[in-house]
Amino acid sequence: MVVGSSSSATGEGGTRPSGPAGPRAAPGRDDGRRSEVRLSVPARPENVSLVRHVLGALGDALRLPAPVVGDLRLAVTEACTNVVRHAYADGEGMIEVAVRPGPDAVRISIEDHGRGTGPSPDTDGPGLGLPLIAALTDAVEIECAPNVGSRVNMSFSRSRAAMAAGMARAEAA
Repeated sequence: MVVGSSSSATGEGGTRPSGPAGPRAAPGRDDGRRSEVRLSVPARPENVSLVRHVLGALGDALRLPAPVVGDLRLAVTEACTNVVRHAYADGEGMIEVAVRPGPDAVRISIEDHGRGTGPSPDTDGPGLGLPLIAALTDAVEIECAPNVGSRVNMSFSRSRAAMAAGMARAEAA
């Protein structure tokens, strides 16, 4: 398992050097890369629960309301399960997870370098995983190419988090 985070640091004089993605944000500005968290694990069933627990703890650390953390955990579980079941014909490969907390939303990408999405030889039709992910997220985008891999980009809005917290308080009253 590989875990990492990128946290930008200033160079001399308080400026940021340019990187492959262009100039970096000045101190105090959130350019979406400031606190990216990455997790890379072998695509095995037992690692799906590991990813779910890590992202649940991260959601708690970001102070997201419990209903949003629950949706995040379930959507990530479904995306990782799809990688384990469908991405690698020989069973060998990695699940790459990237989490980018931002001021308005938490964005999560689940990526593999396998055969891409498409019909699975072990099922009779489409499953329920992708529609479930779409229902749990505020936005979802699926990128895929045969024999190159797939990436599921998910977004969980912080404003939805505030609305969910407010609704829970209203229901309790």
